Amino acid sequence: MKNIADETQWLDATAQAALVAAGELSSRELVDAAIERIDRTDGAINAVVLHWYDRAREQADAIDATGAGTAPAGRGSGDRPPFLGVPFLLKDLWAPEAGMPMTNGNAALAANPPRAVHDMTLVKRFRDAGLINLGRTNSPELGSLPVTEPIAHGPTRNPWDTDRTPGGSSGGAAAAVAAGMVPMAHASDGGGSIRIPASCSGLVGLKPSQGRITLEPDRDESGLSVNLVVSRSVRDTARILDAVHGPGVGDTVIAAPPARPYEDELGHDPGRLRIGMLDRDPQGNALHNDCVLAVRSAATMLEGLGHDVAPGHPEVLEDQSFTPRFMAMWATNMALGIKKMESWIGREMTADDVEPVNWAQAEWAKSVSGVEYGEALGAVVEYRRAMQSWWTRGWDLLLTPTLSEPPVRIGEHDALEGDPMAGMKRAARFVGFTPPFNASGQPAISLPLHWNDTGLPIGVQLVAAYGREDLLLAVASQLEAAHPWAQRRPVLA
Repeated sequence: MKNIADETQWLDATAQAALVAAGELSSRELVDAAIERIDRTDGAINAVVLHWYDRAREQADAIDATGAGTAPAGRGSGDRPPFLGVPFLLKDLWAPEAGMPMTNGNAALAANPPRAVHDMTLVKRFRDAGLINLGRTNSPELGSLPVTEPIAHGPTRNPWDTDRTPGGSSGGAAAAVAAGMVPMAHASDGGGSIRIPASCSGLVGLKPSQGRITLEPDRDESGLSVNLVVSRSVRDTARILDAVHGPGVGDTVIAAPPARPYEDELGHDPGRLRIGMLDRDPQGNALHNDCVLAVRSAATMLEGLGHDVAPGHPEVLEDQSFTPRFMAMWATNMALGIKKMESWIGREMTADDVEPVNWAQAEWAKSVSGVEYGEALGAVVEYRRAMQSWWTRGWDLLLTPTLSEPPVRIGEHDALEGDPMAGMKRAARFVGFTPPFNASGQPAISLPLHWNDTGLPIGVQLVAAYGREDLLLAVASQLEAAHPWAQRRPVLA
């Protein structure tokens, strides 16, 4: 290869792992190539906020020294890890790796980042899959906003248009993958934070079912957040899900295991499916024409694949009473996050330590009674049952826009003087299609099937019944084969 950094820039993780397996490249060469790309590109987009280059090189050298780079590829217990030697990045939010720093996008922590005393189980599973972490990607403080502009590290910019956001909260991850720094990166999703940046950045973003992947040891599967990656290809998403899914000790919600490996869904014909299409905002808000065109175009693609697509959606999506009842739970989670960070820095945090939008929510949470919090939990249960019941009435999938508008400009979600919640109010107009499926616990995927006239990616979302990631991946692979997006490259590149 003339220049490894250039030649491997747009290869997905599966292709990069195959080069190492065949002995065509060493793990060290792949890692050095990714570092070169980060160093030459990140100044323009600010995706990577913590760098672990020396450690990554040591890990790559250890892989190469064992001769594993020329071992035959395989699957199953004792076989070669699926992504051995492939460079990777962790999100800087609630994903501890033993001995390594994490800031959660908070300025007080960034000034003296605490080092984790243990691994998150998922982080260990990433490592066991052969991935080599080069550092951490930018995230909004506590992951609370759908854009990535923390005071601690500054805004991450979209490689397709650096005046715009790559989304959030996994915005740094998405920008790094979209710019070709690494082929996939860790992402998490508590209200859309895998799917939102995937849509903004032209990537694949699968939010798994609640309880599909353990949050052991620190977090609870009965909450809203799930973890996986943003990637360039459906096959990478399927293969990493195979590598990391499954419960951990003490999990309270456990999704039933798949009938077969998710990788086997790639190219599999799922049969003729009945798909409901939603091409308007069910809450009555404005929906940008680019997003309408994207979802209608995707409907035509799905019909071309032999599926039945007709207007239809769960009626509960029109329920405007849910969000106000739910906010006691969301705000309390912000307060608990601040409490956790206080334990790391050994003192109480003040309004000077926390961004206004998160401090305001935490302060409001102090006034929430136990009864009000219980009502919020009950509201989620009611909403989940009402949502999931739609899939029992003969529907297989729901097709929606991922977002209500194209990627917004940097700064649109800033707090305003006298209104620290301005960013959250702006978010409500931007991301109405993603949070419902965190509340319902269902799997949903954003696919890069449309670009607007100015060259910005516009994602579409498919939602399946609880536990049916297999169906989402089968249909996603159909769409990828019929309408490929791998040739799309951001202008920055």
